[in-house]
Amino acid sequence: MSSAMKGVLLVLAVTLSSWSTGYAQVTQDAPAGRPEAIIDLATPEGSGLVKGQWRYSDTKIIEVERDRKPTEPVSHTYDLTPQAGVKGFDDHLWEVIPSNTLDQRRGHGRLSFNWYRLNLTIPEKIGNFDPTGATVILEVVVDDYAEVWVDGNLPQVLGQTGGPLIKGFNAPNRIVVGRQVKPGQQIQLAIFGGNGPLSKPPRNFIWIRSATLDFYKPTQLAPPPVDLQVQRLDPTLDAILPRDAKLEKLAGGFQFTEGPVWVPEGYLLFSDPNQNTIYRWSPDGQVAVFRTKSGYSGFDIGAYGQPGSNGLTLDSESRLTINEHGRHRVTRLEKNGVVTVLADRYQGKRLNSPNDLVYRSNGDLYFTDPPFGLPKFDDDPRKELPYSGIFGILQGQLKLLSTDLKGPNGLAFSPDERYLYVDNWDKKKKVVMRYEVQTDGTLAHGTVFFDMTQAPGEDALDGLKVDQAGNVYVSGPGGLWILSPEGKHLGTLDGPEHPHNFAWGDEDGKTLYWTARTGLYRLRLNIPGIRPGGKPQAS
Repeated sequence: MSSAMKGVLLVLAVTLSSWSTGYAQVTQDAPAGRPEAIIDLATPEGSGLVKGQWRYSDTKIIEVERDRKPTEPVSHTYDLTPQAGVKGFDDHLWEVIPSNTLDQRRGHGRLSFNWYRLNLTIPEKIGNFDPTGATVILEVVVDDYAEVWVDGNLPQVLGQTGGPLIKGFNAPNRIVVGRQVKPGQQIQLAIFGGNGPLSKPPRNFIWIRSATLDFYKPTQLAPPPVDLQVQRLDPTLDAILPRDAKLEKLAGGFQFTEGPVWVPEGYLLFSDPNQNTIYRWSPDGQVAVFRTKSGYSGFDIGAYGQPGSNGLTLDSESRLTINEHGRHRVTRLEKNGVVTVLADRYQGKRLNSPNDLVYRSNGDLYFTDPPFGLPKFDDDPRKELPYSGIFGILQGQLKLLSTDLKGPNGLAFSPDERYLYVDNWDKKKKVVMRYEVQTDGTLAHGTVFFDMTQAPGEDALDGLKVDQAGNVYVSGPGGLWILSPEGKHLGTLDGPEHPHNFAWGDEDGKTLYWTARTGLYRLRLNIPGIRPGGKPQAS
């Protein structure tokens, strides 16, 4: 191998079998499998190939005046200098360090921090590999901790580890630095290193163990398709479901997936109420714990089958709103991580186990409250309300809107918000109800929109969503039922596992994510869905 090829590893002829089990598991970082090419940034050949030059600076802890209100007294806190992650930061006076010296010990020891910066250019060729259109992932291992800025950005996501933010002691940070890249494209990297553990700073120093760019073809990142069963009952279904539609499995190994919601920053959150956990899935295949003890932390948790969170949604400010089974409440997670309780009692009695929820565009919140999160359901001594209600937090006031159903579950608004659809988890009455939404937000004239009671299959009705054309998607016996706005059954879809809830995701809103028992799936459709997190409209 010539010297120009040192630091460049090409991996060709990836077999189909290597991708057949390549979807991310709960504990597995992704993308799985081997990249098409690797550039080792810790070698002169690798950094030369990207026309990059490493620059270095120590970082100082300085005392600064604390942010305060005009009426508060002056006080001080601490900060770091320089703040070198921002885009366009001038580092031309910094020390230039050869790439093959990244493993030299730097910093001051003890409680110390530093910066490594690199401006790189996507090459025309990496050996015989053309990187045009590839996804590029930086993998860097810093002794001991690292945070990675890309083009001046440090995405901060609650619970995230191993991407731009610290993963752990000498653990790899893997972060996408470019998608659909083009030769000549420039990318700015700023790596903030820290000596650790911080609570017992060691005498040693900071150094980069490894730093590589991994190049993946888009097809390599795509999860494998799985069996999709389609029952087409009406030609109208062709306008919704492409004839070549593929169901993809994204992750597996959960106990029971539920309550998904797509976050505009580009990732999916979903609950596992059995596991008492909220997970985060990113398009790069990573699955991470977003929130533990998501629904309960009581001493008697062993009695519960589903103590955790169930339904998740976003308000107009993209704040996560959570139905917590075991705590009998609806909460909102503020941007600073503080939990705000929105509802936990009605007329002095505790809610059952809030299940699913949806915001109206004016900010009113609607949720269902069956007893399914209680250990003994209807017969549980913890059950204080004699009914399973449909509730609304209307203009800040909790109101009981309906007690029509034994097991009110999924719910969603029609596109014009004239109607609220609610389905029923009751094997003796498998119906989707449609309520008229009054000007004050209350519900009236509830009628049966669709009846599945006689349909074969053990499952009753669970998650429910609506697309922008008004079609209704319901988790029912045998899979996902698609109903027209007029209540006509257009078709039923099913996969390897029964789907229990759904969320519209991706940039265009045309991807339907499925939470299906132990797995997470997705399906591309022709019509975008109605997603939470939109700006309020005038009421």
